[in-house]
Amino acid sequence: MEQNISPFHIAIPVYNLEECRSFYRDILGCQEGRSSDHWVDFNLFGHQLVIHYKPKTSEALHSNEVDGKNVPVPHYGVVLPWELFESFSEQLKSKGVNFVIAPYIRFEGQVGEQATMFFLDPAGNALEFKAFKDMGQLFAK
Repeated sequence: MEQNISPFHIAIPVYNLEECRSFYRDILGCQEGRSSDHWVDFNLFGHQLVIHYKPKTSEALHSNEVDGKNVPVPHYGVVLPWELFESFSEQLKSKGVNFVIAPYIRFEGQVGEQATMFFLDPAGNALEFKAFKDMGQLFAK
């Protein structure tokens, strides 16, 4: 498969459009784009994220164990440059974000070593941001 270098698009459901709008804009620092009464576009590190209103459900968050941690499923996020990951994680800590998995180094000393962190948006959507010191390890086995 050819490498895709275009930005991705993801649409996620939220039951609290204004609270999530504030979170993505003010906490994560995403630039807001187009919007309506039922959805809002954001620039998430050069990718298009759209939050869409959907009534709240009682579905529980599922997780799978990875590297001894309970990783929320489903989740989405962005692979960042190492230095940006470090500054972004510090920014999130300073804004009081509650981490599901606090920033740490996963698979330390192994193939695929990476910095990672997980947290939830106000609608309970799980986000993961990660970084590799060696981006060549992104798909390494």
